Amino acid sequence: MSRIGRMPIPVPDNVKVEREGTTITIQGPRGAMTRTFRPEMTIALEDNTLTVTRPDDSRVNRSLHGLTRALLANMVEGVTQGFRKQLVINGVGYRATQQGKNLELQVGFSHPVIVEPPDGITLAIDRAGRIITVEGNDKELVGEVAAKIRAIRKPEPYKGKGIAYADEVIRRKAGKAGRVGGV
Repeated sequence: MSRIGRMPIPVPDNVKVEREGTTITIQGPRGAMTRTFRPEMTIALEDNTLTVTRPDDSRVNRSLHGLTRALLANMVEGVTQGFRKQLVINGVGYRATQQGKNLELQVGFSHPVIVEPPDGITLAIDRAGRIITVEGNDKELVGEVAAKIRAIRKPEPYKGKGIAYADEVIRRKAGKAGRVGGV
C-alpha cells in the first residue's frame, strides 16, 4: 500500500469540502480550489479527515493513489496557508522592478523582460530589487511561474550570474587556466 496514499488528510475547521461526483471543491480563508480526480480513486470525508482509497493493486491505481492524496493535501494547505517560492537575482546591474502587478527584469539583455503573472499569483520584490517572491494558493502554478522566471536567465556556473531559487546551490566551475610562458 502507498505510504503517502494511506495517510489521512486533516481538514481544519475553517475549511469547507464539497464533493460533486469526481470533482472536489475546497474553500478556505485564502479562497477556493476545484479539481477533478480520476473516478477509480474513492475520496471520503469523515470527522474532518479526508481519506483516499484505491480499488485494487494494479500499477496505475497504485500510482494514482499517492498522487490523488498529495493533490488533495496541497489543495487544503493552499486554501489555508498558501505557497511561496523565492528567487534571487545575482549579477552586476541585474535587478527587478514592480510595475503594477507585472514584473520588469533587467538581466543582461538589451531590453527589459516583462513577466505577467497569471490569475491567482502575486509577485513581490524586496527593496533592493534582488529577491522575487512568488505567492499563490496553487502549488503547481506557483512552481511553474517560478520556473518560468528562472528560465529567463538561468544561473551560470562561472560567475553565478542569473536568477536562482533562494535555496538552490549553484555548482561553480573554475575559469579557463591562463597560458604560462610566451606565445
